[in-house]
Amino acid sequence: MVQAKQYREDLYFLEDERVRQFLLLGPQEALLLDTGFPDSHIGRLVEELAGGRPVRVAMTHGDPDHTGGLGTFGECWMHRGDWPMVDSGLQLHPLAEGDVLTCGGWRLEVIEIPGHTPGSVAFFDPARRLLFPGDSVQQGGPIYLFGSHRNLDRYIASLEKLLAWQARVDLLLPCHHGCPISPDYIAKNLEDAKALRAGQLPGEKHPAMPCSTYQGRWTTFYYAE
Repeated sequence: MVQAKQYREDLYFLEDERVRQFLLLGPQEALLLDTGFPDSHIGRLVEELAGGRPVRVAMTHGDPDHTGGLGTFGECWMHRGDWPMVDSGLQLHPLAEGDVLTCGGWRLEVIEIPGHTPGSVAFFDPARRLLFPGDSVQQGGPIYLFGSHRNLDRYIASLEKLLAWQARVDLLLPCHHGCPISPDYIAKNLEDAKALRAGQLPGEKHPAMPCSTYQGRWTTFYYAE
């Protein structure tokens, strides 16, 4: 069951111990970042917290643990790179680098960070100095980098890109594991991802998934060559 944790007056973390969504509240509308697993039934809680405000949905990326509740809302804003990952019956609106989503005092700038998925994006609010990185930056992990839609080289390039934003960020709000986390995790994940690419991390075959577990200094990855 999803639990709501009020982080600040206009921001809720929606947690089910597997994945995290974020509900941003403005005076006239609400903005939901990701929708969780299908069995989370997030729509009921979002409707209650929104208090009658219309809810717009924006996606960090298209993995099923983030898009499972989309059917409740019927439409979302998502990078075109991940459109093939969701139900074709949904109404999809494109997100691209430099787009801005507003909700009351919130102003989220879209940053394209492909690698974890082709259409992964981060959302940055400059006034609050908050970055929502989806799954691409985490405390510890595991970060999923196996499967046909993952790309380690693009992931590394995206983390290098995010380093340029690090000085403008006070806190990161990721979708898994610790939250909030400090912006130095961008560099920590990057260091370990480069070590993974260089073949420097110890790996062990995962018992249930078609990948191996690689342990870096800061980060665990699920990865397959």
